[in-house]
Amino acid sequence: MASPTTISGFNGKDPKDAVPAGPLPGTVPELSVLFTEMPPSMALTEAAPPQPDYFVDLNLDQAVEAILAGRAEYGLVGLFREPLASLDAVAYRHEVFRDLADHKVQAAVRLFADGMRAMRKQLGQARALHYALQQKRWHLEAMQTYCAAVSALSRSLLVSAVQSRALVAFGKFLNGYVESPAFGAMDAGVTALLAELDSIGYSVIVDGGTLRVLRYAQEDDYSRVIEATFEKFRQGEARDHRVEFRESADMNHIEAKVLEFVALLNPGPFQRMDELYAAHQRYLDATVATFDREIQFYLAYLEHVEQFARIDRHFCFPEVSDADKRIHARESFDIALGQKLMAAGRRVVCNDFELEAGQRMIVVSGPNQGGKTTFARMFGQLFHLAALGCPVPGTGARLLLSDRIFTHFERQEDIDNLRGKLKDDLVRIHQILRKASSRSVLVMNEIFTSTSLADALFLSEKIMKDADRLDVIGVWVTFIDELASYSGKVVSMVSSVDPLRAGTRTFKVVRAPASGRSYAMSLAEKYGLTADGIRERLQS
Repeated sequence: MASPTTISGFNGKDPKDAVPAGPLPGTVPELSVLFTEMPPSMALTEAAPPQPDYFVDLNLDQAVEAILAGRAEYGLVGLFREPLASLDAVAYRHEVFRDLADHKVQAAVRLFADGMRAMRKQLGQARALHYALQQKRWHLEAMQTYCAAVSALSRSLLVSAVQSRALVAFGKFLNGYVESPAFGAMDAGVTALLAELDSIGYSVIVDGGTLRVLRYAQEDDYSRVIEATFEKFRQGEARDHRVEFRESADMNHIEAKVLEFVALLNPGPFQRMDELYAAHQRYLDATVATFDREIQFYLAYLEHVEQFARIDRHFCFPEVSDADKRIHARESFDIALGQKLMAAGRRVVCNDFELEAGQRMIVVSGPNQGGKTTFARMFGQLFHLAALGCPVPGTGARLLLSDRIFTHFERQEDIDNLRGKLKDDLVRIHQILRKASSRSVLVMNEIFTSTSLADALFLSEKIMKDADRLDVIGVWVTFIDELASYSGKVVSMVSSVDPLRAGTRTFKVVRAPASGRSYAMSLAEKYGLTADGIRERLQS
């Protein structure tokens, strides 16, 4: 009885009637390591909330996909779509991230997660099997794995130096849970029963078409007798002709019949197996199950951060305010593009920005393909990640806890809405300005490219006036250099080129006055009239 393939149990009942081992219906977790109060929307069965409108523009959908690669089983996508609303909620998550920076704490949590994953695999195997007795044995194995994982994490948290409110509270809960009579009885009962089942021995006699199962009566091991008899004929090491026999986890009908006879010969342990299973069909605690899922939010993000650390790109805990609009970021980068560049072995360029007292809008101009749009995406990503309570890319940052993020990126003309590109731009921007507040973040990229410079400037100044009235902060990538000097609230930044190699982009966006040539350069590039474009056409 050494393994689930030789003795298992699910006595009497049809396997399809098996009840999942999750928490009892209606049970509510006592605490959350993600939220100061468990919101109803984070119930384990809840579908993920819809993706925010700005996700695609900022490539956050790609970033989240990369962060959660290999963790589909946890259903974490929704957690990365729901920004937090209070500074305390952000601080709550920062505390957990800091605790998990301790390698011992993180290793203990990962070991627990591995145990829970193994438990789910065992339960899945149990549901996939066809014979009742074998299925129950796998269920008991899953219970034992669960008890071991929970007990080990409890011991680790007791001796750790965790300081976060979340992990301190969870450690206290877990210690009480492990010390409870119910858990102790379950743990001791399943451990003793599995040991007893493993100790059962039996003999099988096959005589023609007849099979008999008998109690093991300390019969001789005939393989040893045969080896001893022929030992005197040994003439050196013989070639090993043995082959590994691989068997399915599921038993065949003969093995199942043998097991039925074994159960009849040993009714005591098999009866106790039935009783233990009946008592613990729903053994998984709701708070433990919630922790197992929620802690993956942190582990997934930390794994992503560690990848960038290998190329000397850093993340930091931003200073977050819900009122102070003096913001900055140092050595930051676009995490979605950064992941792709890192995978391709290419350089990940970092950028800085700052809005001082009274400043609200960064206007970015300069040559195309110079990193302006990437800079805008980086800006928006920082505010979303900060509102998730996550470390943000950079060596230092101070950010606003925004209530909404709005983006307007150029789109191809949609023939279905019959509005035309210019009108579509105006409608979208009107909707943004109607919903925005003084705590909103606005990211706009290359709008009004379908109209004349005079019209684009007129419309852009109208929008800038409304943004000024709303007191929003943001980034505006534009070919209209005049916007860079609209008012004292505007900061001008320019995508730069290598001064030693004309036309070579550095992908750095620096604080500098607009050159006054952005619109001309955009037209030249659009029609292939740049110096490089003309030179290439003359050579062809």
